[in-house]
Amino acid sequence: MSTPATADPSATQGPARDRVYVWLRDEIIRGSIEGGRFLDELWVSGTMGVSRTPVREAFHRLAAEKFITLLPRKGAQVRTVTARELEEVYQSRQLIEGHAVTVLCARGFGAPTSMIELIEPMEAAGRERDWFEVSGLDRQFHLAMVRAAQNSVLTELYESLRSRQQRVAVRALNVGPHRLDTINAQHRALVEALDESDADKALEILAAHLRPVPEVLALLPADQP
Repeated sequence: MSTPATADPSATQGPARDRVYVWLRDEIIRGSIEGGRFLDELWVSGTMGVSRTPVREAFHRLAAEKFITLLPRKGAQVRTVTARELEEVYQSRQLIEGHAVTVLCARGFGAPTSMIELIEPMEAAGRERDWFEVSGLDRQFHLAMVRAAQNSVLTELYESLRSRQQRVAVRALNVGPHRLDTINAQHRALVEALDESDADKALEILAAHLRPVPEVLALLPADQP
């Protein structure tokens, strides 16, 4: 079992429940706290230097965001990323990002500058095999495209996928790191197609980019036990 990094309660500001939530969320996304593990309130409160009340509050927020399951008489169990969840997250992204591509190309907006600026840092993080950083930059890359389409409701819906999107991405990279070169090439090709206002080409690239890879799916459980 992986051992999470020791928390530094002074590293982040804000209410204790938020600090506990952010730390647990990021450790789960990284995979340092693995799927299937039970979280003990006393361990979390001791690690973070807080009482059990903010820990319980953080647990409820994590449960609402599908990071953990609260089980009667058993406590909090970290959910496992499954093949089904990966497919459903990608399907949701395809719908929202596909709309953004269509809008940007129809209006001739081109790729947002912020998308272009994220490519090199993302590739650098990939060379370091820092999947947490790669997944965070990847999320910003795609979010920049969605925001540029100027639909606030779709942007809000997309942002609600943030944590699950990042966790799924980290898991996919952990089991299929060989795909990184393909992913990087698709990012650059997508920017080029947007700059050319070529919707058909951009949608084709996006579909390939968000298509779950069979060998990755095969390494994930089909669904929650």
